[in-house]
Amino acid sequence: MNVTGWFADSAHWTGPDGVPAQVGHHLVYTLLALGISLAIAVPLGMFIGYTGRGGGLVVGSANALRALPTLGALVLLFLLISSSVSGQAVYLIPTTAVLVLLGVPPILAGTYAGIQNADSGAVGAARAMGYTRAQILVRVQLPCALPLMLSGIRSATLQIVSTATVAAYVGLQGLGRFILDGRAEADFTKMTAGALLVAVLAIAFEVLFALVGRFTISPGLRRAETSATRSRPSPAIPVPAPGT
Repeated sequence: MNVTGWFADSAHWTGPDGVPAQVGHHLVYTLLALGISLAIAVPLGMFIGYTGRGGGLVVGSANALRALPTLGALVLLFLLISSSVSGQAVYLIPTTAVLVLLGVPPILAGTYAGIQNADSGAVGAARAMGYTRAQILVRVQLPCALPLMLSGIRSATLQIVSTATVAAYVGLQGLGRFILDGRAEADFTKMTAGALLVAVLAIAFEVLFALVGRFTISPGLRRAETSATRSRPSPAIPVPAPGT
């Protein structure tokens, strides 16, 4: 059976192991990890960008955690908590933790850089109008930081949704089941279908974030970003000297 035939088979679209159910499980893991990542990284990034303190240490530590091998960290966390946690939590906690490790660094970096690089003219004008530091952060720096923040959240989401397949390695459901079970059964069509479903889900999130950015980022910021891109000088082309 080829991949087209696999998707055309109605048996793969019904029941607890069907495509809709597995997509639902995959989305639960993704959104849970993304929500926790946002709760950690956005306030921390705002604090670092606002105060300018601890940026190198925190961002460096987050990137070091991001470099951990995902599957190895998942197995290690599972072994560490398996003796003290029971039920589905013993599988869900380590899976969510490793996905959060992937999600925090790009969101943290985007928030921190966005706050730090907010337009100095706008910040100065707000200060001259008597805005407090908190008002400048909320009314000026955060709106200016929104493009970089959304970029970091988009990057984190794509990394999480593509890595959430590891949930299958500890017995959870999700799109990783098609890949892992297909490998165990030597069913390469099933593995390919699972990989394609993950890719389609990632593309759907990419389109969603493009729409969110279009409707939430100020048109002035979008125009400024476009103008900066167009006005960026092209790399110089060396001209050979006469006689060479």
